[in-house]
Amino acid sequence: MDLGPVRAVLFDKDGTLSHSEPLLVELGAARIEAALERVSMERQSPLRDLLQRAYGLNDGAIDPAGTTAVASRAHNLISTATAFCQVGLGWAEALSHSEAVFALSDTLHVHGSRPAGAPTAGLESLLTSLQAAGVRCGVISNDERSGIEHFLGCHGLQDCFQSIWSAEHRPCKPDPAAVHGLCTELGVAPSDCALIGDADSDLLMAALAGVPLVIGFQGGWSSRPSLSAPHLPLERWSELTVTSVY
Repeated sequence: MDLGPVRAVLFDKDGTLSHSEPLLVELGAARIEAALERVSMERQSPLRDLLQRAYGLNDGAIDPAGTTAVASRAHNLISTATAFCQVGLGWAEALSHSEAVFALSDTLHVHGSRPAGAPTAGLESLLTSLQAAGVRCGVISNDERSGIEHFLGCHGLQDCFQSIWSAEHRPCKPDPAAVHGLCTELGVAPSDCALIGDADSDLLMAALAGVPLVIGFQGGWSSRPSLSAPHLPLERWSELTVTSVY
């Protein structure tokens, strides 16, 4: 597949740039265990089931369409509070417990104290080709900026990307205006871009934002993402060829 004469490529992070699954499985499990400690014994089994399904955790793997893989930290916190409510807690108590659970699990995943997820296979070669061709690159992710920068810095990829649009930006994914904001920072029009992501929300966002080349990457998870939105499928980075913009 040839990217054609695009001026910029917008990349999702988790499951696209980063093989994040092992770290996300660990994080989800830590949140569940911390949550169970905050409820009575009879509530623990139903709460565990609710949180596993909400987070998309199953037998040591992540559902690529689940909240842990796709949603922001804030949205995951709300889904956790909702699970607490479903086992009988009031909203104020559920939200307080969820905030405490996330604060505790966050200490287990401080970016500076642990390695980041590995780049997906073949990514560095593709980024080198994009740099050589004069194509600008941006990250558009529901991870926090610190998490994105930690991943890029750990693997020496920070110079490959000219801009980041994170969960702290407004609006954030999957609002199509997030694409417009990132394109403005990159100095390109959406019509001159390609967007590569691993979730329907990424692909629909790109199409609504006016991005003409929308690519669904399916090589970043142990379970192949099921993508129904219109897209070009991509299993491996080696399948992409790059055309110079000059």
